[in-house]
Amino acid sequence: MAATSSSRLFFLALSLLACFSFCNCHCSVSNKNAEGGMMKGMFVFGSSLVDNGNNNFLPNSLARADYLPYGIDFPLGPSGRFTNGRNVIDLLGGHLKLPSLIPAFADPKTRGSKIVHGVNYASGASGILDDTGSLAGHVINLNQQIRNFEEITLPELETQLGCRSRQSLPNYLFVVGTGGNDYSFNYFRRSSNQNVSLEIFTANLTASLSRQLKKLHSLGARKFVVMSVNPLGCSPVVRMNRPTHNGCVQNMNRAALLFNSHLKSLVDVISAEMPGSSLVFVNSYKIIRDIIKNPISKGFKDSSTTCCEVASISEGGNGILCKRGGEVCANRSSHVFFDGLHPTEAVNVQIATKAYVSSLKTEVYPTNIARMTKSKI
Repeated sequence: MAATSSSRLFFLALSLLACFSFCNCHCSVSNKNAEGGMMKGMFVFGSSLVDNGNNNFLPNSLARADYLPYGIDFPLGPSGRFTNGRNVIDLLGGHLKLPSLIPAFADPKTRGSKIVHGVNYASGASGILDDTGSLAGHVINLNQQIRNFEEITLPELETQLGCRSRQSLPNYLFVVGTGGNDYSFNYFRRSSNQNVSLEIFTANLTASLSRQLKKLHSLGARKFVVMSVNPLGCSPVVRMNRPTHNGCVQNMNRAALLFNSHLKSLVDVISAEMPGSSLVFVNSYKIIRDIIKNPISKGFKDSSTTCCEVASISEGGNGILCKRGGEVCANRSSHVFFDGLHPTEAVNVQIATKAYVSSLKTEVYPTNIARMTKSKI
């Protein structure tokens, strides 16, 4: 009887060892790929600038882009992307040579093998703060996006890959693009913020983002891309009926610049607090502002008006989103803005390309994504 028990224990231990060895071997191969610059996929968090269609599945959300003319130049048509074609995430996926588009978390089909190259959790109108976006109805704030990643995606990813997430996640890029809505739809909109200085609000905002990045790191994330806030004061919706300087509303741009300065500094500070991590700050503010200042030299003709027909407030719109089935400009690639807030695919191409290969530290800091993904974990 004792011999039988010993045999069973021996074979059980052997089975566990084989399983453990398989898991480590599988992830070890993946890590070698990551060190060679071959990312397995992306996990994306943020707002409408990086949303791949999550709000399509939120019935009470007013921030949706699942209708024409959105997606007029996208192969799949209207998909929930807030532009005429591809967004920055689609384009970065191309640079990384990922085999497919990153699926939206809220899509019921984003399960099983469809998650192995990453998932997009971003939600249009959301922000770093939980209450940002309440004006747009149901949106998914950044804290909830991270919980969705931790509680739903991670266990399933371990099952799909056959190993612990801490072994596999260094092979993924974590992109975070958020913050603008915390100013546009929160700080500048709420009377409760009247007694809070812009400096204090921004310090609190970046402190919150720091905690959220550290949370992702604690779950196994190692390679991060953080996107700056765009020049808010240059968007068509902000410039309407407001005094401008050099074509833009200065107090909105000042807020964006302040946040971006804090975010760039955070990259240096937080790297020391997140062992084994690498971060890239992408200054999309500068990239877009340079286009607006000298559009012709960058291949653009219109840097101030919307390409699509935007529904005004009197028409039941919000001055931001395209009118359903409304008119759209013929030469989308010559426009900077597709709707009242979001850039065209042509601008997204420039942002993604510079994020990936630019050598200018004013555009990417401290290095570009291509170099960062090739660095050892």
